[in-house]
Amino acid sequence: MTEEPRLAPSRLHPATLIATWFGTGLLPWFPGTWGSLAALPFAWAIAGLFGPRALLIAAAGLFLIGWWAAHRIAHGRGVADPGSVVVDEVAGQWLTLVVTPPDAVAYVAGFLLFRLCDILKPWPVRWIDSHIHGGFGIMADDIVAAFYAATALLLLLLILGKPIA
Repeated sequence: MTEEPRLAPSRLHPATLIATWFGTGLLPWFPGTWGSLAALPFAWAIAGLFGPRALLIAAAGLFLIGWWAAHRIAHGRGVADPGSVVVDEVAGQWLTLVVTPPDAVAYVAGFLLFRLCDILKPWPVRWIDSHIHGGFGIMADDIVAAFYAATALLLLLLILGKPIA
């Protein structure tokens, strides 16, 4: 027997604020791109103030909190992966940027590489997206996409002779 969806939390509920990254996921057109863009200043601040290791820790913490928030929203709406849930993009974007200190060129490249990997969903990202459900599944595919993007970003930084973290 499947559990009936509950009502989705209000827009001011902590799960909604986190899942939509403070409303970013509610912007029209391409919510994942908006979520990734909104992640950049936070990543810059965290890495700039505390270093790349802190950004890694923040991404891991956000993964856990995002898992809860994404589950609450998806379950409450009765939708497997609501488009307005962008906390997964934020965590994935942060993880992508762990390989570089704050640098405008590297952050733009990291943004583009993460969006590319998130959209194209190379194996096993697409498999995770279609087979693992709930809040964990919503978060997990973006984290795996971030590993691809971070690897590509690291290689690009090495080729360009840019600093790496």
